[in-house]
Amino acid sequence: MRSLKDIKLHYNFTVEDEKRLASLRDVMTENADKAMDALHSWILQTKETAAFFTEESRKRHVFDSQKKWFLDLFAGSYDNRYYERLIGIGQAHVRKLVDAHYMNRAINIVRNFCIGILSRHIENPEEQASVLISIEKILDINLDIITSSYIEEELRTYSPAYRVKNALLIFSERFSQAMNLVLVLALIGLTVGVIGLFISDVYRLMTGSLEHGIVTALGSLLILWVVIELMNTEISHLKGGKFHISVFVGVALVTIIRETMIATLKHEGPETIYYLIAAILVIGVVYWLIKKTEERGR
Repeated sequence: MRSLKDIKLHYNFTVEDEKRLASLRDVMTENADKAMDALHSWILQTKETAAFFTEESRKRHVFDSQKKWFLDLFAGSYDNRYYERLIGIGQAHVRKLVDAHYMNRAINIVRNFCIGILSRHIENPEEQASVLISIEKILDINLDIITSSYIEEELRTYSPAYRVKNALLIFSERFSQAMNLVLVLALIGLTVGVIGLFISDVYRLMTGSLEHGIVTALGSLLILWVVIELMNTEISHLKGGKFHISVFVGVALVTIIRETMIATLKHEGPETIYYLIAAILVIGVVYWLIKKTEERGR
């Protein structure tokens, strides 16, 4: 099954779409009961779907879940937890032997209701069109993920080979998540270590050579800044963002700059200084090229 990041990319679902959907939250919350009335009326009037709701407790649970799903469409946050909830919806429908056709029809009812709400609350044609496109995207994404989970759940049920493959994928994903946790903990430890180095440099600044202390403290501060950038990059990656290689190249660049500053203070030989300056130029060009490539990919 495709990742949420790939699905968003294929539907061109952007931050602007998220903002437009979030801006509709209040009006959709006010009309949520009407939307659910339209959906539930169809469910209970259709013989095949009404058969699932002979028990009042099941009907109440499902209807409450459907309302929550509707409100989540306009939450403005569509992360991995949202993705997993949609997968769970598809899996639950397969376990209850609900035909995917009925999910498609339910989405269609919600889509038509949203179009009616927009026509009454947004007069500007351009704004109405842009908001409608965002709603179409999120509904299509929902249908895509839920339908895909239908297929995967059926394969898991009836195909032993697929169950083995799925078990391997689940293990790989959990192992990857564990390694991400190790990486985050390592970055936290590294950040604490750099803070300690900075405090040590400040102490030497106050008790020793002013010139040497300022340079080394500045170098440690640069490294601390880059480590923080590494932490932010990893957090963004865990939330589904892109992984920026330029941050790691920046670590190398800042480290060489710090070494050059210290070597200059120690009056190292000109060969060492030239070597460090050449390294800065090479790494700087590599950093610039990678940064430009990442910006074009946004």
